[in-house]
Amino acid sequence: MLISKLGEFGLIERIRRSIKTDSSVIKGPGDDCAVVKFNKDSYLLLTCDMIVEDVDFLSQDKPELIGRKALAISISDIAACGGIPRYCLVSLGMPKGTPLKRIDKILDGMINLSRRYKINIVGGDLSSSNLLTIDVSMLGMVEKKNLVLRSGAKTGDIIFVSGELGGSIRGKHLRFIPRLKESRFLVKNFKVNAMIDISDGLSQDLGHILRQSKVGAVIYEDLIPLDRQARSLKEALFMGEDFELLFTLSHKEAKKLLKKNTGIFKPIGEITSQKYVLSLVDRRNKEKIIRPGGFQHF
Repeated sequence: MLISKLGEFGLIERIRRSIKTDSSVIKGPGDDCAVVKFNKDSYLLLTCDMIVEDVDFLSQDKPELIGRKALAISISDIAACGGIPRYCLVSLGMPKGTPLKRIDKILDGMINLSRRYKINIVGGDLSSSNLLTIDVSMLGMVEKKNLVLRSGAKTGDIIFVSGELGGSIRGKHLRFIPRLKESRFLVKNFKVNAMIDISDGLSQDLGHILRQSKVGAVIYEDLIPLDRQARSLKEALFMGEDFELLFTLSHKEAKKLLKKNTGIFKPIGEITSQKYVLSLVDRRNKEKIIRPGGFQHF
């Protein structure tokens, strides 16, 4: 069988089933971060992300923004678990003819963002490759009481997103601001039941929460906030690369959040008891089941 037949998430599940971990691992493959025991108050968070030329960025994109994105997507993963990023390793695969100035600018983008978020770049690796490839492995920390995974959504929870969705390919995916501050605000002030960052599309990433939590959801077209770059609702549902937070709160906690009137967090739907079923209510008040979907590598 070819991996294109299995698909990205089928391949991940196949790999996940073959991996055995010991009791020091709280959460292994299948979430935004792996979670590992650390001390009586905190867990370690580990994540890695690879970006590849012609898949995640184009050769004509500004190298500073390419480097920035490579780091930002891992920061977003740490934020999705409620944590704080601390250290990272950076590996570069480069064609032998790459101008040194291009690499300098990629590193400038990384270093500037790492300073902003007080992240230490502590090492990495170099290799030759046909296309520019950047892999970032990041370590963060989270207080045990503040850890949020994809698996805690409950029937009746209100579904929220931060920011606006869709159209990211037209520039946002290189310039987005990781929602670290917003994540820490949430976990410090509210009981967040489940959370993920939207990297592969609203429907697909909400689908991950539904599968992990064994629940369903209904979302409302009128409530989904579209970015000014978005050309359709379809882009918000399926395009991805928004890197906004998608999370669920109980009714009580949702009311508390809405009273804060931050303008950032917007309710878009509700968790239901229909396992794995995702429904969309359109502007004509008609409900239809939609299949979670978005970007997949295979």
